[in-house]
Amino acid sequence: MAAERPNIVFAFADDWGCHASAYADIFKNRPSSVVSTPHFDRVAKEGVLFTHAFVNAPSCTPCRSSLLSGQYFWRTRLGAILQGAEWDLSIPSYPLLLEESGYHIGYTYKVWSPGTPRDAPYGGDRTAYVKRGGGFNQFSQQVSRAKDHDLKKAELLEQVRGNFTDFLADRKESQPFCYWFGPTNCHRKWERGSGKAIWGIDPDSLQGKMPGYLPDVPEVREDLADYLGEIQAFDAGLGVLLAELERLGELENTIVVVSGDHGIPGFPHGKCNLYDSGVHVPLAIRWGKQVPGGRIVDDFVCLPDLAPTFLEAAGAAIPDVMTGRSLLPVLKSSKGGHVDPTRDAVFVGRERHVAEVREGNAPYPQRAIITRDYLYIHNFHPERWPMGEGPGYGRPKSDFPANSELTNNTFGAFGDMDASPTKAWIIANRELPEVLPYFDRSFGRRPAEELYDVRTDPDCLTNLADDEKYAETMSALRERLMAELKRTNDPRVTGDGMTFERPPYTNPNQQPRRK
Repeated sequence: MAAERPNIVFAFADDWGCHASAYADIFKNRPSSVVSTPHFDRVAKEGVLFTHAFVNAPSCTPCRSSLLSGQYFWRTRLGAILQGAEWDLSIPSYPLLLEESGYHIGYTYKVWSPGTPRDAPYGGDRTAYVKRGGGFNQFSQQVSRAKDHDLKKAELLEQVRGNFTDFLADRKESQPFCYWFGPTNCHRKWERGSGKAIWGIDPDSLQGKMPGYLPDVPEVREDLADYLGEIQAFDAGLGVLLAELERLGELENTIVVVSGDHGIPGFPHGKCNLYDSGVHVPLAIRWGKQVPGGRIVDDFVCLPDLAPTFLEAAGAAIPDVMTGRSLLPVLKSSKGGHVDPTRDAVFVGRERHVAEVREGNAPYPQRAIITRDYLYIHNFHPERWPMGEGPGYGRPKSDFPANSELTNNTFGAFGDMDASPTKAWIIANRELPEVLPYFDRSFGRRPAEELYDVRTDPDCLTNLADDEKYAETMSALRERLMAELKRTNDPRVTGDGMTFERPPYTNPNQQPRRK
């Protein structure tokens, strides 16, 4: 019966990497020990906490294309890029499949990117529930400008409640529902100093806990503290959804999934990178008695696995084109640790993020395999600049833009890294001997192949690709990666490999933006 089918609530934060207090004891002496996420932690405690969850691509549109379609992003045609992306309606997407099977579907805030037009995979305005307000997406700005911070917080959280209850009110009696909560407040930009002012997160509490690719200096610590504050705001919104589900008696028959679409924006190794900080995301799943709780699972999960998971749980057919694998066997197991031995790796990649950062709008194509021991990255065009061009780095050599521009204007230089105080500080201080390695690691060219031992080097600072001791390991990882790309018809390795180098993926008449 329809009433027995589970509801699905997916809370998906924009630009939220793997930082949550539930991970504090797992990833020790890291920012997760500073942030507080009690509602995410509740989902994890009452359900399953995944330690090795990854997005398929560290950029909004391809990540979401892969998640909605249950396929690798390179199979989603124009969904594989950010600017200029279009959704091909011949590609099945799990929300519309659920709707066809009788579900009431809807969303608040961001699902796809850019925007969610009427022909996008979630149905566009027809399924949007936002009339109570979108101020939550500018959480730190809204609260910082208010005279009474607590009152403003409550007002924004009431918007979250109202949008969700509007969605629930539209369903038919006993109709199962599928809801997507997608706030963008963790995306740049947020109010400087808001982490401490709004949430009491002292930037100095991060001293000694910064990843090795970030300078441990006051400016960067403050930037990271502000980001953690936005994570806490998202978590507060999640708390509203859980409270409403509980109040209505729907929580126990609802699959609650909480995650993020890729890593931190405006920081080295984060968004638009295949390093851990770019593709490793939080993931917790709760489903009442259907999923034995209190478990920490170390199986490798790629977010396209969620689409077939939702469909199987709902009793709907899983299209053959989906490359993701349902997580239900893992979720319904009573085991923790390594549950499914075949879940020993994930495959990730990237094509083009921002269009106007390289000559001819060229992408920076990468593919990678991540295992328990290693990260192997294949850079198809190492002659290009991974974060885009800058003065003297693919653009006519001249002075870099002012710090204020680098803090606020993504296109000032190296446009595939969002504008931020951290980006500005690294560029402004690049000539200092102690800062130059951060600058080179952030913006310099990269070799065709990269290999990192993630057991001893989780920050991916030492490339072992040229070390003869690892030649056999790298060969095996390269072979496994390329076999998977060929099996799944990745245009980079099938045919002439030039699909993503031509229109409509690039527009030869559009020139890079000069600043």
